[in-house]
Amino acid sequence: MLNQFIPLFKVFMPESVKEPLLETLFSGYIGQGIKVEEFEKRLSGYIGNPHAVTVNSGTSGLQLALRLANVGPEDEVITTPMTCTATNMAIMATGARIVWADIDPVSGNIDPLDIQKKISSKTKAIMVVHWGGYPCELNEIQDIAGTHGIKVIEDAAHGMGAEYKGKRIGNHSDYVVFSFQAIKHMTTIDGGVLFCRKDADYKRGKRLRWYGIDRKVKDSNARHECEQNIPEWGYKFHMNDVCAAIGLEQIKYLDQNVQTCRKNAKFYTKELEGFEGVNPLPGLQDRKGSFLFYTLHITRGHEAFANYMYKKNIMVSQVHARNDENSCFKAFAGGPLKGVDAFTRTMMCIPSGWWVDAKARQTIVTGIKAYFSRIR
Repeated sequence: MLNQFIPLFKVFMPESVKEPLLETLFSGYIGQGIKVEEFEKRLSGYIGNPHAVTVNSGTSGLQLALRLANVGPEDEVITTPMTCTATNMAIMATGARIVWADIDPVSGNIDPLDIQKKISSKTKAIMVVHWGGYPCELNEIQDIAGTHGIKVIEDAAHGMGAEYKGKRIGNHSDYVVFSFQAIKHMTTIDGGVLFCRKDADYKRGKRLRWYGIDRKVKDSNARHECEQNIPEWGYKFHMNDVCAAIGLEQIKYLDQNVQTCRKNAKFYTKELEGFEGVNPLPGLQDRKGSFLFYTLHITRGHEAFANYMYKKNIMVSQVHARNDENSCFKAFAGGPLKGVDAFTRTMMCIPSGWWVDAKARQTIVTGIKAYFSRIR
């Protein structure tokens, strides 16, 4: 492992997936069926929330959550610019206006105090992102949202398996969306799941993900689901049995993969704490990150550091660029975001996933220390 390239992301795919996948492929039914239902039950059991709506991507899940929150044109959604562009493009798809909130310059998560400042009479929802799988300040955010009657949507694409205040992410907000895209903690090749707090949203979400049709036909005048009356238009966002079959096998390994990420994060924090030139992510007792990647802060240039690590066969990067500087978001320009400025100036992400064993993480730490020792 010491002489091999250590990637920032790597697809997890167990050998054990072959048999159930082939069985599903040649079963004669590969659309949304019994495998999807079984996968939703397994996900509900893992998270502790019975209201699981699987979808074909995390992005679709965000669009569905915004629809359930009744976000539309002329509404405002307070969100973070420090995320994958999919987070905020989902808002744009509704016709709503994006309002940028600042972030904590250390964790990269949205700042509750700035959320409070940005609320207006048009605010319909707050979109939060658990950067790298490190949970946001959900209690403060929920208090603000509750006071103003605003929905909270969690983009938990990085956060499968993370915990906040003793509960797994997926239980705290009106809507929580996870991604099962290729490089996440678990993958269904592509896919995602939306968890809803309310049963009514859950039932509506299941209809809307499939053209607004209730797959469990309840219309006494319809002999088949395609003949029933559709009261509300929907999407083609559903998951299929092929992806669900992969997910059913993946979820068996989820806990051990998340635990590996946590062990690596703990090692980095311990080894780099107090080392000149590097500021690791602080550990807080009220939450457990899932650490899809580990974020640290460096005091000298990103490019030189990234190039040095790459020469040492270690991939590092900033993962996502701040969204508000993209031309497609120029209509939503706002005031200064000092936390975002500070975060992007010093932030760098290093590998912490399931493939990073004890030797690999020591190689990473040795490389970091060697870089800063040579430039002092």
